[in-house]
Amino acid sequence: MNLFMPSVALDPIHQFKVTKWLDFNVGGIDLSFTNASGFMALGVILTIAFFGVAASKGQLVPSRLQSLAEIGYGFVADMVRGAAGEEGLKFFPFVFTLFFFLFFANMIGMVPYAFTTTSHIIVTGALALLVISIVIGFGFYKNGFKFLKLFAPSGAPWPIYIILIPIEIISFFARPLTLSLRLFANMLAGHIMLKLFAGFAVGLIAAGGAYIIIAPFAFAMGVALNALELLVAGLQAYVFAILTCVYLNDAFHPAH
Repeated sequence: MNLFMPSVALDPIHQFKVTKWLDFNVGGIDLSFTNASGFMALGVILTIAFFGVAASKGQLVPSRLQSLAEIGYGFVADMVRGAAGEEGLKFFPFVFTLFFFLFFANMIGMVPYAFTTTSHIIVTGALALLVISIVIGFGFYKNGFKFLKLFAPSGAPWPIYIILIPIEIISFFARPLTLSLRLFANMLAGHIMLKLFAGFAVGLIAAGGAYIIIAPFAFAMGVALNALELLVAGLQAYVFAILTCVYLNDAFHPAH
């Protein structure tokens, strides 16, 4: 029984609880500043601070910080160019901001006692809706009603369109759902696993006796999961950004 006593203190779901830092209400609308708001603001501040400091003293022979910033800039530029073509560079500032906001938000969540904003579907869902709204808006702005060719790919026999068009419409409007769920689910599941293995190791030590022999293995698994989750944190920011570029490419070339 002692083995499971720490489970209350190490509740893996508690880390996702949104709490109010500043209670603020306007006309019956709750506009309170929460821990989610605070850590999102921290992600924005860290992004601006990193690139602001890196670019403040531009040198012909870059410093380490400037080199990292230039690598990040080139990485996102190549991502946009590769997925959306040269035309897609019009949206480079948006994709750049999106990628590094998600990257810093995910990495902040790896710090003990920090809040992982991307583990909440409302955050990832809002970002996904923003992406798809830009795609639809720009698609109609650039192509007019020709943007609707996206739902009727050229070259297919006419009878096939009866089935193909509904499938393409459902697929398109499922994009924000899959985009948001992918990031949300990966961050949520990863942090739950980290907390469970950490709690398991603590529980084994607290239980004493023969359980102490197993505790180092649980701890080692926790360390390995931390390394994996760091990789996932960066990878998920990349996946979100690269899919954004792919969707933007559809706005530029809907007939493809």
